[in-house]
Amino acid sequence: MGRSRTTHSAGFKAQVALAALQERETLAELSKRFEVHPTMISKWKQEFVARSSEIFASKAPKDDFEEERTRLFSKIGQLEMERDWLKKTSKRLGL
Repeated sequence: MGRSRTTHSAGFKAQVALAALQERETLAELSKRFEVHPTMISKWKQEFVARSSEIFASKAPKDDFEEERTRLFSKIGQLEMERDWLKKTSKRLGL
């Protein structure tokens, strides 16, 4: 019976690609250490190099956090103003 395909996580692929980029070990040694075919290591390395610019092109998660934080604080301010207006209006109406 044939072996089933092994799916590797993105983290594992990145780790292997980085090890291949360092060139401290040959592909055969890396293949033995990570139990992956040398061809796969070469493909992962090429893909890592080709797509590495995407890392710096995208926004940092911190920027997204700051934008979300600012948006939420403005929403809180708006809701507090609406609440205060409703309190004043209800007092005037005697509710």
